[in-house]
Amino acid sequence: MFYERFDVPENTLGHAPTFHIVNLGCKVNRVESDDFAAALLARGGASADQGSADLVIVNTCTVTGEAEKKTRKAVRGALRANEHARVIVTGCAAAIDPAVFEAMDARVQVVPKGSMMGLLAPEGGAFEPHGPAPVLRVGDEFPTRVGIKVQDGCNNACTYCIVHVARGRAVSRAADEVVAEAVRLAQAGVHEIVLTGINLGSYDFEGMNLADLLGRLLAATDADVRFRISSIEPRDVGDDLIDLMAKADGRICRHLHLPLQSGSPKVLKEMVRPYKADYFAELVERLYEAMPMLSLSTDVIVGFPGETEEDFQETLAMARRCRFSKMHIFRYSMREGTPAARRSDQVPSEVKAERAKRLEELERRLREDDRARRAGTVELALVETDGVATTESYYAVEAPAGARIGELVEFEL
Repeated sequence: MFYERFDVPENTLGHAPTFHIVNLGCKVNRVESDDFAAALLARGGASADQGSADLVIVNTCTVTGEAEKKTRKAVRGALRANEHARVIVTGCAAAIDPAVFEAMDARVQVVPKGSMMGLLAPEGGAFEPHGPAPVLRVGDEFPTRVGIKVQDGCNNACTYCIVHVARGRAVSRAADEVVAEAVRLAQAGVHEIVLTGINLGSYDFEGMNLADLLGRLLAATDADVRFRISSIEPRDVGDDLIDLMAKADGRICRHLHLPLQSGSPKVLKEMVRPYKADYFAELVERLYEAMPMLSLSTDVIVGFPGETEEDFQETLAMARRCRFSKMHIFRYSMREGTPAARRSDQVPSEVKAERAKRLEELERRLREDDRARRAGTVELALVETDGVATTESYYAVEAPAGARIGELVEFEL
């Protein structure tokens, strides 16, 4: 079963509510929020601004202490912006501490993620919580690159993270369901489908791993549909996946988001990351050998408790070695309830800020180098709704004149 089942709250939304969705956090949350919107559209609802909607849904994030603050601010903002709306709070932060949100106002209802689709179903109807979206997430209301959530939960327990508590153990969606949804999207004209999950690389359904699933998706769809892999843990990138990507001729985007978090062996061990620094570097070398024009982005945390200048220098060196095209840089933010938050050797905020600034400067130079390396090459780019196209290597470029929204066009970098 893909989602844990919960008791479905009483369905009192009305026949066709106007709604507004506030999405926070990761790409998985984005896909889930789009599913909520699709469900409400299926019952005749209409999207509205926050101040006039009958219903406001806040899909929360709790990955860091800072994310938790933003989540509480978003719920309070929804209550202030609209004195009459029903406010539903769901997602990771709501799963960790529902009482915090319920105490904010009598209009707030905390709903577990697994109950949301049942709540949003039309009166007398039902949506399977683990089934495909009730309305195709295609059109002006939704992103042009359409995500499919194929996996949820995480069996890792990184010491800075509480998402594995909020989301639970890793579970995978049935391969037939994923393929069927991808085919429906392709038939509706979608040309880029993004596979997402909380720990995407752990996908395992009846012995089928992520590479096997991608092989089925390629076989089930036409050549004008490409797939993009969302964030994937280094340990989950096996030779079968590398080989499939290398041979797919761009139908699996030659771009990976591979979280590093730190280049220091000591810090990685204290984070309880499931790989060593040398393993990460060797994996990147194998990837570049198989796909010389691979685009590689990453996440890095600076200022993890106990991080020394020497540790940080190892992160800088690793970034140079891996030639990242993009780095998402986070200053460590204590998340209550995690082992790292209890440590006494917290790094001062000014040190974290200074290290983040240095890493951002390196990221800028690495991105310039990567873009220069691609000069004169041609990639297929997906035309987005705002006049921007996204290349296979995940660069945002100006859409060519006359290009239609949603189509793949050749673009010379």
